[in-house]
Amino acid sequence: MVEAIIWEKQSVARSGMLDHRKESINGVTLVPAGPAKRLSLRARPDAVAGLSQALGLELPMRPKSSAAANGRWALWLGPDEWLVIDAEEGTEAPVFTRVSGLYSAVEVSHRNAAILVTGPKAADVINAGCPQDLGLSAFPVGACSRTVLGKIEIVLLRTAPDAFRVECWRSFADYAFSYLSDAARGV
Repeated sequence: MVEAIIWEKQSVARSGMLDHRKESINGVTLVPAGPAKRLSLRARPDAVAGLSQALGLELPMRPKSSAAANGRWALWLGPDEWLVIDAEEGTEAPVFTRVSGLYSAVEVSHRNAAILVTGPKAADVINAGCPQDLGLSAFPVGACSRTVLGKIEIVLLRTAPDAFRVECWRSFADYAFSYLSDAARGV
């Protein structure tokens, strides 16, 4: 007797690392950021203009700077390195086929998770584990930096005077959220 196996195509919704977490403590709100596409971009100077055109924004060239357009952020991480984040659904992927010069664009969307930290004491909460000066004059809106939070590396972006995006590797996301949650209890 031969049995037939029939496979049904089922769609499974992907859940985020932190979908089950959301907290509001002492006026500081911690929520996981929604899904985002991310590119780790490295480029020599001769490729920057072409990459900027393909991305639809000027790649920032100064430390701690970022650029944003149409739901896309480009964060300066080093003299030849950027993290590109497409945080809005439906954002078209950049097409690099006409870019000349030496560059590397690696899709790292599932490597990272992000936490949005908002509220009047958001900077204080992050500073509980981050040694960077987060005063508005030293770290204005749009400033970004690769830094540390507790014992992990993060990429920090200030999106508003009282709002930050904390990007970290998925394997450290629960640690980062718990660290920020504990810090919020102490402010």
